[in-house]
Amino acid sequence: LIHSVLLGTDIIGTFCPNSKKGVVISGIVGAVYGVGIVYGLQTIVSLFKKLPVNFIDGLSQVGTPITVAFAIFPAVAVALEYGYKKGLLTAGVSLLVRQLVVMYGKIPMGSSTITLNQEGMALLTGMIFLIVFAVRDKEGASDANEQLVAVFGEKVKRIKKSTPLLAVMGGLVACATSLGIVAGDPISLNLLAKGQNLNAAMTALARAIGFIPLVATTAITTGVYAPAGMTFVFVVGLLVRNPILAFVLGAAVITAEIFLLTAIAKFLDHFPGVRKCGDNIRTAMGRVLDIALLIGGMMAAQAIAPGFGLFVVIGLYVLNKFAKKPLVELAVGPVGAIFTGLLVNVLYCVGLYTVAK
Repeated sequence: LIHSVLLGTDIIGTFCPNSKKGVVISGIVGAVYGVGIVYGLQTIVSLFKKLPVNFIDGLSQVGTPITVAFAIFPAVAVALEYGYKKGLLTAGVSLLVRQLVVMYGKIPMGSSTITLNQEGMALLTGMIFLIVFAVRDKEGASDANEQLVAVFGEKVKRIKKSTPLLAVMGGLVACATSLGIVAGDPISLNLLAKGQNLNAAMTALARAIGFIPLVATTAITTGVYAPAGMTFVFVVGLLVRNPILAFVLGAAVITAEIFLLTAIAKFLDHFPGVRKCGDNIRTAMGRVLDIALLIGGMMAAQAIAPGFGLFVVIGLYVLNKFAKKPLVELAVGPVGAIFTGLLVNVLYCVGLYTVAK
């Protein structure tokens, strides 16, 4: 997940001095950090595999609900902004389309057959509903962003001066995504791991649309651009399997984003529904992911230690709400599953757990 890299490199970059020497230091430390992430994770997985009770196979269940649940988030986004009835309508039509694709989604093309993905088509249907509702919503139209551009024009110029560096960063992210090394969010990450590149790309595209207002307005007011821009570079990487071509297109996409910042800001003024749509997409994806990972954690824990695992995850979820420093809900399911795996190994070593045969 790209956040495990970019969050660390953000800290490293801001900690190092703003000078040529600082650039060199941050580059070296950042590279070491990246290598440490890769080999550190591999070391942890290798250690887990050496434990007497294997729970790595069971952990793969954590992402199982995500591949199904991701298709519902457009309906949740519609409900957040336009009410329960429109959200229910969106969910109902998406579900109907999904079932139609299950029954009739195989299209003969000469000697081969094209198979449509049911979750992908359900997501596409939901996104169409969401975009139509958003474009029709003109309530709250203003020239607020246009005024921001006028006030912070120098900030935009500063970003444009850094275009070559940002283009290289965007190209590298797209290239790494094309190679299957990174993904931009947990949903597309799990879909990519299952080889569902097109579905992962559709999810990444929906997420990118959600980030347009946030990234554009933040960039205009601060003069600082996100390392992955509006995250369209992930879509490029997921769709283009040639890493060199993905690098070129990723660099081109992030360059286009930078030079279209002003136009995007003005566009959002004329379509306030699209601006609100971005916030709702991010919120909806978060809520769906919370539930999907909790269920996935329960499934994984049940696969590792039937009955015992469910007790651990459900108990952790409920008791976490009373903790002074609770875990974010997103992490409870996966953490509970990992804790279950470690706990059964401890119990096995003291003779309180036997492996089912």
